Amino acid sequence: MLRKMGEAVARVARKVNETVESGSDTLDLAECKLVSFPIGIYKVLRNVTDQIHLITLANNELKSLTSKFMTTFCQLRELRLEGNFLHRLPNEVSTLQHLKAIDLSRNQFHDFPEQLTTLPALETINLEENEIVDVPVEKLAAMPALRSVNLRFNPLNAEVRVIAPPLIKFDMLMSPEGARAPPR
Repeated sequence: MLRKMGEAVARVARKVNETVESGSDTLDLAECKLVSFPIGIYKVLRNVTDQIHLITLANNELKSLTSKFMTTFCQLRELRLEGNFLHRLPNEVSTLQHLKAIDLSRNQFHDFPEQLTTLPALETINLEENEIVDVPVEKLAAMPALRSVNLRFNPLNAEVRVIAPPLIKFDMLMSPEGARAPPR
């Protein structure tokens, strides 16, 4: 058990160091068994946070992200959080004014994260395979850059299915009513 934990920590450290040393705009911590974003990473990346435009935290065990994460990486263009246990985003997600794409698929959202509707550059929202019933269609329709919202395999209420199509100018992907997600 301790050996596996040590390997996971070493893997995270290696990936963070690669990002710093290469001057990359990408931090990929996918499949690192993270239950939270490691606090030590903020220190290691403090001189390069402005140049990081893509963070991947996919397929970890994250239950939440902190406001510090959002405000530290406010230059993000893309955030990949699929395959975690997230059920909400901190209000500080509104500081991600340059964010173009967010992937929150295969998480545990019951409510649509409405803070996303305040992001002017956001083009793509992926919320596939969550538990979302209601969607703020009017707020989404008012988003200037939005091109695609993926809500497949969510138990959307009938009202969303009826109201959304005439109001929106972007692609809204929905499964047929009652469709089930494929087993993971």
